[in-house]
Amino acid sequence: MSSTTQRSILVTGGAGFIGSNFVELLLRAREDWQVVNLDLLTYAGNLENLAAVERNPRYTFVQGDICEPEDVARAFAACRAPAVSVVHLAAESHVDRSIQSGMPFVRTNVVGTQVLLDEARARKVGRFLHVSTDEVYGSLGAEGKFTEETPLAPNSPYSASKAASDLLVRAAFHTHGFPGLITRCSNNYGPYQFPEKLIPLMIANASEDQSLPVYGDGQNVRDWLYVGDHCEALLAVLERGLPGEVYNVGGNNEYANVAIVRLILATLGKPESLIRFVKDRPGHDRRYAIDAGKIRRELAWEPRFRFDSALPRTIQWYQAHAVWLQRVRSGAYRDYYARQYGR
Repeated sequence: MSSTTQRSILVTGGAGFIGSNFVELLLRAREDWQVVNLDLLTYAGNLENLAAVERNPRYTFVQGDICEPEDVARAFAACRAPAVSVVHLAAESHVDRSIQSGMPFVRTNVVGTQVLLDEARARKVGRFLHVSTDEVYGSLGAEGKFTEETPLAPNSPYSASKAASDLLVRAAFHTHGFPGLITRCSNNYGPYQFPEKLIPLMIANASEDQSLPVYGDGQNVRDWLYVGDHCEALLAVLERGLPGEVYNVGGNNEYANVAIVRLILATLGKPESLIRFVKDRPGHDRRYAIDAGKIRRELAWEPRFRFDSALPRTIQWYQAHAVWLQRVRSGAYRDYYARQYGR
């Protein structure tokens, strides 16, 4: 690592979708920062996402579990700069999986967050950015948007576990003066997203002329945020946000799920007959929408990508990375760590 490195950033979950995009941004945008990536490499962690940076002398990978204090201590020990901050992205995040079993979500999202907080407090980190979700607010009706003052009302085991972790960060700030910050984002899309989520799943299935399963009537509405915009918002909060504050991050792009599916089919030149409406998810929230006015006013952040241009960009990325997609869908990506790191 260069002797000019002034800051180490410990990113948890850096081999995941948002995490790998964020690690790449940090290494590209901040040339005097070291990045340490702590990731357990569960099904959603893919080191192939970071192949382009794995030999960067300012990048360090540590395989470990945020629920295990020894693993967290190893990751902090790999941070060599005098100033250390944490960006906490590691989480179980798929609602359907949380409906099947909530315990892994409680363990990772709640227990893991507390283990990180304890170690970060002991090491007197400069900042601790906890990345959360708009799902902690529950469901909206036809009007209105979530603000940072909206009461928490999670409706799935996943969102309940994220709300609990948010409150642990809040409690650390108020009890200990801990430099915790929280972001709550809307639905992300873009490169490297695991293809169990709506957009990459629909792209993959449509490309293979498979049916596209859509829950219920398909009219559930989400606010869509391009992952590159989200990562730039995280960097803004990390550098300029006020400890103890919550910042909502949204793309101002509300679309019904079925409308997105139809856009994907149209872009790929596939028939809408591939759409298959299936039984709705239990407790399926009807609408999310983010008011991101606070982060715009206070940190001068706003999204650069509009959905009508970024969705085709995303589809093109998956088409250009068909081998990556095939390896993820087949499970072959999971041998990358052993081949590259000899484990």
